[in-house]
Amino acid sequence: MGVNRKRFMLLAVVLVALNVFFLVAPGGFALSAGVIDQLFGGRMIRAEVVVQGANGTDDYLIDRGVIKAITPGSIVLRENDGKMVSVQIATTAAVTGPGGRTKGAGRVLRVGMRVLVTRLANAPADTIQVEGFGP
Repeated sequence: MGVNRKRFMLLAVVLVALNVFFLVAPGGFALSAGVIDQLFGGRMIRAEVVVQGANGTDDYLIDRGVIKAITPGSIVLRENDGKMVSVQIATTAAVTGPGGRTKGAGRVLRVGMRVLVTRLANAPADTIQVEGFGP
């Protein structure tokens, strides 16, 4: 009877430890804020992010660069690695400046602005964040 009781206690301790591990593990295995900031911080040039949503996956494209040309419905960016990218802009695109103000894209954007542009793949950009002027 003593051996069975020891085995039962050992099994109970292992199961409790396993439960505690899985209770704590999701937060511990997540990317730290430093890694996220390093990947998506000021040094990021461009990114493609795929997000699992309620209705399937969403594919986002993010570009950062200096505006080199503005045409009706699009802008041309020069990214930090020298690549020139033409980005279609939605007529309802929200432009957020350093002060947090949001205005229409046509009235705010200027050649020489440093911007971060976010859009769904194969769709015009709907969010433009102005980061300042120059490279």
